Amino acid sequence: MTDDDWLHDFETEAERRNRREDPPWERGARLHPDVAKSIQRFQVGEAGDGANLIAKAGGGDYLAAVKLFVAEEQNHARMLAELLAAAGVATIGSHWTDTVFVRMRRALGLRLELMVLLIAEVVALRYYRALRDGTADPLVSQVAARILADEERHVPFHCHRLRIGFARFPKPVRAAVFGAWRVLLIGVAVTVAADHGPALHRLGVGRLVFVADVLTAFESALGRVRGEEPKPKPRYRPKRARPRGLV
Repeated sequence: MTDDDWLHDFETEAERRNRREDPPWERGARLHPDVAKSIQRFQVGEAGDGANLIAKAGGGDYLAAVKLFVAEEQNHARMLAELLAAAGVATIGSHWTDTVFVRMRRALGLRLELMVLLIAEVVALRYYRALRDGTADPLVSQVAARILADEERHVPFHCHRLRIGFARFPKPVRAAVFGAWRVLLIGVAVTVAADHGPALHRLGVGRLVFVADVLTAFESALGRVRGEEPKPKPRYRPKRARPRGLV
């Protein structure tokens, strides 16, 4: 896909989102305290204004696509805030993990920003899948499914730009960078698994499984950055909700 293709993709999604009704917040939600705390932390991470990324994006179709990407992330923050409110839980102003991510992303140029951002995206893929599949609350599952669908588009979008950014790197240099990137990813995944462990357990996902799945998603994304064709993804079939108490 080209930058023009990605811009069209984001524009199409924006139009669809504007036509689609919001989840039924009025029905309320039931959140286990551990899951509520976890969602609070992810809500903070989704709530950035994206100004630094936009400033580095240059111009043209890519800049326009990045602005729409940021708008989708802000919509995730809005929906998570609405979900917390539906459960009678307040949002929080900050969390140390988000502060670290922001500082890392802003350290250098666009390439490093996207590398750190891609780590956050593959972690989010596994987290929102756990939230979608591990809850018996329809509103929680619906919100998680909507966000997950966006994240599944965001990963290849960032991979496309990173593939361009690394195209001229000599293979040994690229291998070294990718190795360091993988080490950073593992460190982040372990940190998130530890920080959100109680919530993941409540959602039916062990810490080691979470880290392994994040690493698998990262390796798939890394293949895209190298220019490899991704394998076809199995079609998702919703599971029947099973009573699990509060989520």
